[in-house]
Amino acid sequence: MTHVFHRHLHVTPPVAVAGRGVFIRDSAGREYLDASGGAAVSCLGHGHPDVLAAMHAQIDALAYAHTSFFTTQPAEALADELVRTAPAGMSHVYFVSGGSEAVEAALKMARQYFVEIGQPQRAKFVARRQSYHGNTLGALAVGGNQWRRAQFGPLLIDVEHVAPCYPYRDQRPGETPEAYGRRLADELDHTIRRLGADKVIGFVAETIGGATAGVLVPVPGYFKAVREVCDRHGVLLILDEVMAGMGRSGTLYASEQEGIVPDLVTIAKGLGGGYQPIGAVLAQTKIVDAMSAGSGFFQHGHTYLGHPVACAAALAVQRVIERDGLLARVRERGAQFARLLCEKLGDHPHVGDIRGRGLFWGVELVADRAGKGVFDPAAKLHARIKREGMARGLMVYPMGGTIDGARGDHVLLAPPFIVQEEHLATIAERLREAVDAAVASV
Repeated sequence: MTHVFHRHLHVTPPVAVAGRGVFIRDSAGREYLDASGGAAVSCLGHGHPDVLAAMHAQIDALAYAHTSFFTTQPAEALADELVRTAPAGMSHVYFVSGGSEAVEAALKMARQYFVEIGQPQRAKFVARRQSYHGNTLGALAVGGNQWRRAQFGPLLIDVEHVAPCYPYRDQRPGETPEAYGRRLADELDHTIRRLGADKVIGFVAETIGGATAGVLVPVPGYFKAVREVCDRHGVLLILDEVMAGMGRSGTLYASEQEGIVPDLVTIAKGLGGGYQPIGAVLAQTKIVDAMSAGSGFFQHGHTYLGHPVACAAALAVQRVIERDGLLARVRERGAQFARLLCEKLGDHPHVGDIRGRGLFWGVELVADRAGKGVFDPAAKLHARIKREGMARGLMVYPMGGTIDGARGDHVLLAPPFIVQEEHLATIAERLREAVDAAVASV
């Protein structure tokens, strides 16, 4: 009997008791290769000694101080480090406890910016279908995960949603990637004009689509075209890099590879690597300056903002990534992983697409490759793959509703940055076995 309100009330998961490197062990002694970093969180794996030491030292010195009274050395040092390595023009960091809180704070920050500069009529956000931005009400509203939104619809603010960048499903025959990206940017432009350019606050997008649609990598030029549309209408570009950022895609920020700079960017997961709950919003100077010259404060806050132990852990994580050259390692291992996945799954009759960047990959499942047809959603193929993976000592992050919230299945893979090539080979092999077993049981 459990008194924990688990995610699924009919299933009590195994009890995790230890973690080291890329493995987690449960109370029955079974070991699992963490091929998804939990939910793309554990960038340094489990039990990294440098991070644990930093946390112990901070706990011994000061475990908590409320930010209405104090700042702390780890918060200041982490902010300095993040601004030093941030996209150009970012001047300040607002610390929260996770990705949903980061998105929520970014939405409020964007709205307050326009109030401060005398444009209070701007009250609309535009986002993308099949996106995921978190589970708080504001984040859920801008998100496009239909299954998560459905029963809470009456509580959500009205947000306009445009098409995601999903070339496997939506790029037309004969259409170049560049032309496809331009078509999507034109849709955004038309949507903003229809809503009234002076009524729109911002466009919210994951730089690389995450869990809802299974690692949607933008086509070349898409985000440059989006940046131009936002600039044309004075609309803020808010990039959600909670999952794709902090090195996951091979550069510290995924936007670096798109050649653009956002106005606001949210980070979490790989920021603290799972050692403590932490997230953040990075803001351009113009946004901070507007608040400083106006009301003088951001009308938002939580009890655990800038938690000293969380900041100390995140600072240690970021220093290890830089010291050990892990961004280059992500790119190297990412190329190996792409090859291994294609070798093991590229010819699989029920694998339609393998896509990704760095150590961030998605495998989309289909009932038939030629027609890209999907399995019956009632079969819950994604859940079967998760069970079969766990039975083989493999943790992956599958999800259903890939296409529209109801149809389609995919598996997300995001192993720790410290993963070795032999681990990647094991992941690809066990995933093939799990997919075969799951399909056979449908």
